[in-house]
Amino acid sequence: MHRIRRVITTRVGGVSAPPYDSFNLGRGSGDEPAAVSANRARLAASLRLPEDRLVWMRQVHGATVHTVDGPRAAPLPQGDGLVTTERGLALVALAADCVPVLLADATAGVVGAAHAGRSGAAAGVAVAAVHAMMALGADPAGIDVLLGPAVCGRCYEVPADLQAEVEAALPGSATTTSRGTPGLDLRAGLARQLQAAGVGAVVVDPACTVEDTRFFSHRRDGVTGRFAGLVWLA
Repeated sequence: MHRIRRVITTRVGGVSAPPYDSFNLGRGSGDEPAAVSANRARLAASLRLPEDRLVWMRQVHGATVHTVDGPRAAPLPQGDGLVTTERGLALVALAADCVPVLLADATAGVVGAAHAGRSGAAAGVAVAAVHAMMALGADPAGIDVLLGPAVCGRCYEVPADLQAEVEAALPGSATTTSRGTPGLDLRAGLARQLQAAGVGAVVVDPACTVEDTRFFSHRRDGVTGRFAGLVWLA
């Protein structure tokens, strides 16, 4: 049995200035590159991992999943999922309302991370990550998944036609917001989708990024930073 580590960062403890204050890890957010680099170095040090053992994605709200087998000095080509069997290689998914999906099969020694925004979730990025893990020897029944902090169904208001479109692709995601308007609960849809794919266990973090100011939220703040979900084989 392999030991799995999962970490969710908050916006506290970094060096970025407002509106990215302070532990912003997203290079594409508009923050000063030097501040983001310093925050990433601080993250690696706190995890007791070399910086090149953190694998970052070029997230594009799609369903492409990359398999990685060693350290990388630069982010991978565009994609929203990573899988590996390499020990001590931390896979990183960035978010600021989207769902960080952290997957692990502790018996097979396979982990995965995915960034599931509305488009990526509807396109099946979470199940694509499961399939990529299976190609490395994982058993769906042995995979457990953490769906990290994200905008909740009470806060994620969308037009009715968009709600219907996402619900058709991701059943279980349609909801009603606290204002009584059409909404989406991506984590509910992802949990149902993953369970239908045979995944053994799905845990949903209850935190809503819009309601909980410990996290960056694009819907709440507009210009903002990105927090991270990480998973690795210790």
